[in-house]
Amino acid sequence: MSKIIVKNSGALQGEIEVSGSKNSALPIIAACILNEGRNELSGLPDLSDIHIMFSLMESLGARIEFASGKTIVNCEHITNYTTPYELVGKMRGSFLLAGPLLARAGRARIAMPGGCPIGTRPVDLHLKGFAALGADISQGHGYIDLKAKNKLAGAKIYLDFPSVGATENILMAAVTALGETVIENAAVEPEIVDLAEFLNKQGAQIEGAGTDTVRIAGVRELKGTAHQIIPDRIEAGTFMVAFSATRGTGRIKNINFSHVKPVAAKLAEMGVEMRCGPDYIDIDAAKKLTTADIKTLPFPGFPTDMQAPFSVLLSTVEGTGMIVETVFENRFLHVGELKRMGANIRIDGRTSVVEGVKRLSGAQVNALDLRGGAALVLAGMVAKGDTQITGVEHIERGYENLVGKLSKIGAKVYSEK
Repeated sequence: MSKIIVKNSGALQGEIEVSGSKNSALPIIAACILNEGRNELSGLPDLSDIHIMFSLMESLGARIEFASGKTIVNCEHITNYTTPYELVGKMRGSFLLAGPLLARAGRARIAMPGGCPIGTRPVDLHLKGFAALGADISQGHGYIDLKAKNKLAGAKIYLDFPSVGATENILMAAVTALGETVIENAAVEPEIVDLAEFLNKQGAQIEGAGTDTVRIAGVRELKGTAHQIIPDRIEAGTFMVAFSATRGTGRIKNINFSHVKPVAAKLAEMGVEMRCGPDYIDIDAAKKLTTADIKTLPFPGFPTDMQAPFSVLLSTVEGTGMIVETVFENRFLHVGELKRMGANIRIDGRTSVVEGVKRLSGAQVNALDLRGGAALVLAGMVAKGDTQITGVEHIERGYENLVGKLSKIGAKVYSEK
């Protein structure tokens, strides 16, 4: 069983670089199904989730090649429309294959997805969108079957909640549908914009991505293209918290400041000093920090993926801070493990009350989900003594070479098989 060993690291210093966005890469890889050409993707992160998506694509008939730092995805011969459960069960993002398969073949059979146990995250909004476009839907034996007797047709679709996954799936299903599709109350995350830009390069006609109303004029066909994946804003935010929690100073490269503005605003409120360049941000957290209250919201609000790392940061600051989680109902799995390290955190429904402590203590802990696992690594860097983290496979789903990157800026963190 793999482990991560973390020792007290003092103030981090130096430069660290952000990888490409996992949450942008997954739908863009899936969107390659929409054309029969050659797609060149740059900046894909080397993550277990990405490799699972590659395996899923290959199971459908796609060819994946690697050359000169680029990934070539060729979907000329898609021969299968059923995703195997043994792969889908490992990653919820695999449901993003439903929209492209439905658009290309008029059918898809998708195993019910798995992933982190942070909430139910139902796919009902995806299915309502597909139904509005003309798909027939049936469920049974752990699979969802989608069929379009005729070509999908444009429709006006209102999402009850601005779901990122539903927006992406409906967007991909609609790009070759007859007529115009309008998605209202759409998600506005940067990953939606990146997907739309990729699809437009393929020949799609999408307007309004990044706003709550997206319009898609269906086109007859798409073509292969080249695309650079945007930086991962959650990895960037995690590094911003790493410098802040250790009271360090350093530079984070390959970062889009507009994507991390909600995190930066909260850090500035706490007393962290920042200076932004065209694709970097300098962090100085050497001064005394103050606590803060946080409420997670869909973008451009404070990201739910950052509340676990902030639980660590608030634990290092004098006073009481609160985190209100509005996106997922089970996102405090990390709290029990942080309490094993001496954190003073109380859960009341969807609110976490964090009382700053003088010092966390190293302990044996287990990563129960992706972002909670990263939070435990941060906690180990500020704790007295050694911290041993199991459940590393969760961390590897979303952070490329986290141990190596943090080591370069002074973190005492090691991988152990």
